[in-house]
Amino acid sequence: MKQEYQDLILQECGAKALRVGDKIQTLWSGYGQIVRVHLDGCDRPSVVVKHVMFPKEAEHPGGWNTDLSHMRKVKSYQVETHWYQNYSTNDGCRMPACLAACSYGDEKLIVLEDLDVVGFDQRRTSVRDAEMRACLSWLAHFHGLFLGVVPEGLWPVGTYWHLETRPDELNTMDDTQLKAAAGEIDRILNECSFKTIVHGDAKLANFCFSGSGQGVAAVDFQYVGGGCGMKDVVYLLEEIEEKQLEKRVPGLLDYYFTELRASVTKQVDFAALEKEWREMFAFAWTDFHRFLLGWMPGHRKINRYTKQLTKEVLRKLKR
Repeated sequence: MKQEYQDLILQECGAKALRVGDKIQTLWSGYGQIVRVHLDGCDRPSVVVKHVMFPKEAEHPGGWNTDLSHMRKVKSYQVETHWYQNYSTNDGCRMPACLAACSYGDEKLIVLEDLDVVGFDQRRTSVRDAEMRACLSWLAHFHGLFLGVVPEGLWPVGTYWHLETRPDELNTMDDTQLKAAAGEIDRILNECSFKTIVHGDAKLANFCFSGSGQGVAAVDFQYVGGGCGMKDVVYLLEEIEEKQLEKRVPGLLDYYFTELRASVTKQVDFAALEKEWREMFAFAWTDFHRFLLGWMPGHRKINRYTKQLTKEVLRKLKR
């Protein structure tokens, strides 16, 4: 790590010395890395540093190495930096505090609170209902907190699969019926009456759990932006194994709306909100299905449940 980066961390954290620890992960397509930095002489034993380095040649697992893909990622890190510097949440939707953020040419440095230190030191690749409910509760509180908030400085429409940002994937789709309906589905989602700010990449890998699994915090706000809360919800529920989807989804969706009702403090017609968002559920799921069919048509999340929802949506559009 360059000395100027180390000096920034020492200054912002009030530390006397630091030691660069293990790499936590490499960023998508080789755009940098996330590392833990250990500190001495201050009240923080460690921080997490997201070090973005725009590569000369990206390595995308799906082969989507285009100028558009690169520019989307560049903007995503600009959005994430703006998010951490200008937005805050509460204990119902915990995220790491941003201690510093700077740009150095083609590199960005975001210094974050180490969630492991404050009790969110568990990661999950699969979850039981209690842990899934903890994530849904986080989303509900997040959506409730930002209900009606204009996403200034963020993506106008959140999520990494938003149609306008994915023309290449749309063009490669073999499903001509869904391809033709993609614009209408996108319009319906974008024109819903009740909008919030969505996380945009609410997968299990972006949630940090407490030891009990009941507490949860979220990270990775590259695709945070405006939209219908169902986009986050369906993306999280897609983590459930295919054979359990029909059985588990209705109860989990009910739980999300119970938590959302409890978290909304603004004057709002909640019955109308819930009715609209429940109607948007299948549209949001189909919208992500559209992305997968173009991006990776053999993906495990393309399953019978998803195809059935898509059929229902296409039937509605024909009426």
